[in-house]
This record gives sequence, C-alpha cells and structure tokens, in this order.
Amino acid sequence: MPDMTTPDVDGPDQQPVAALIEEAMKKAPVAWISVAGGRPFLVWCAWLNDALYVVSGPGEQAAPGLADARECTVTARGDNGARIVTWPARVSRLSPGVDPWDQVVTALAGKRLNLPASDDTATRWATECVVNRLEPAGSPIEAGDSLPNDSLAAEPPPTPAARRVTAPFHLHRVHRR
Repeated sequence: MPDMTTPDVDGPDQQPVAALIEEAMKKAPVAWISVAGGRPFLVWCAWLNDALYVVSGPGEQAAPGLADARECTVTARGDNGARIVTWPARVSRLSPGVDPWDQVVTALAGKRLNLPASDDTATRWATECVVNRLEPAGSPIEAGDSLPNDSLAAEPPPTPAARRVTAPFHLHRVHRR
C-alpha cells in the first residue's frame, strides 16, 4: 500500500495518491459528497481532466451547499459497494462558454440517465444549473488501512412521507365453499 501521508499535492511523491483517486473516480458513476462536514449526499458525476464534475440545479440532482462551497470531501465506492477512498476537494464553478465547458457538458450529458431527447442540455445547464469542478486538494482522508471497519450508516433524514400505514385487513379474500 502506498504512503498516504504525503503533504505536498504537487510533489513527485504524490503520484501514487493521485493515481489512487483518479483510478477510483474514473470507474465511479456516482460519488458521495459532503460539504462543510454536513450529511453526505449522493451525486452522479464524471471524471475528466484530473477533476470530478457535478451538475446540480432545477431539473437535475440536488447538491445542497455545493454551488457556494469552496471545499468538500468526496467518497468513492468500489465494485463491491464498499468505500475505497475519501479525498478532500477544492470546488470551483465552471462558466458557460469558457474552456472546458463544451467538453465537460458533453461528458456529463453522457452520464445523465433519462435525459429528454428534445432537451438542449447545454443551454439549460448554462442558464438554470451549476456545473462544479471538484479538484483533488491533498492526500486521501481515508484509503486502504485507514478505512473504518464499522458501517458508518446514518439514520434516515426526517421526512413527512415516513409515517406508518396500516395494512388492509385482507389483501385477497378467499371465498370458501
């Protein structure tokens, strides 16, 4: 296992760390993001040009606090569903018309499920949504032996939909002869 305590992001010893993050994120269709130590939320994303890109806004996924954040943490899971790396990220907003907007929007649109066929995605994202770039900002917080052994499962968030509904007396009444 490579040394994960290298302090300098741009140094030559950082290559194994960058490779670990890049390899995990290239294969990840989704990631867990936490802004300011808050509750993590799941987002679909695309890894491109050594950064993770996430779109959020009306008609797209919710990413509470990400649009205004300067930093966050990103957690990727492996093929088995377990977390494999958690890393700090610098957050910046991508502006429409500025390079690499077209390349990023094309990659993100390819990852978007159930995209309306008649939708001009790039225009809608430019006017209504936010595309954020999440760039690795240091060594992984958790990776390899530093991953926790317990589940870290959180209580479900409160919702008005979580109320008990009584079951009907008989689903299918069988008539006896």
